[in-house]
Order: sequence, then C-alpha cells, then structure tokens
Amino acid sequence: MALASECGAAADNLPDRERFALASQIRRAAVSIPTNIAEGYGRNGRAEHVHHVGIARGSLYELETLIEIAHLRGYLHPDVVARLGTQTREIAAMLTRLRLRLKAP
Repeated sequence: MALASECGAAADNLPDRERFALASQIRRAAVSIPTNIAEGYGRNGRAEHVHHVGIARGSLYELETLIEIAHLRGYLHPDVVARLGTQTREIAAMLTRLRLRLKAP
C-alpha cells in the first residue's frame, strides 16, 4: 500500500495532459496490487488466493512498465524512478514467496 501511495504522488506530478492517460494508468496499476492480494485472501480457498496473487504480480509488472514510460518521457526524476524500482523489485520477491507458500501442500 505504501507503493500505491508513492505512485499516486508521482502520478500527481505528471503533466496535466497525462492526467487521464498515463497518470491514471499508474494509479490504477499501483492500487490493483494490494487490492488483488486482499481480494484473494478473502476468497474461498488457496487456489483463488494464488490466482489473485498472480494478478497482483501482473499489475506490478504493468506498473514497472508505466514508470519506465514516464521516465523515458522525462516526467519522473531519476531518483523517483530508482526508489520506485527498488520497491517494485522487493514486492515482486514478496509476491513470489507468497505464491510459493500458498502453493505448497
């Protein structure tokens, strides 16, 4: 959820012309990560939980791509990109570990 908050702040700093495009996509992908984890946890059984963790992981990779696009367009400071990159790599590792634990018998 901290990543979603930080991405929301980064999206707020994008140009106004990106408010309904790239900024909106960044916010949506970032919020999708914790919400899918929560939804999976609240579902019936491990298989659905694993499925939603997979969706969260997909949203994480989508977010990384959107951050890189914003960076390539010159919208995000390299320090922000580096900080977000560190967070997304840590979360990717956490999601992998969670998925493996849920899949274990």
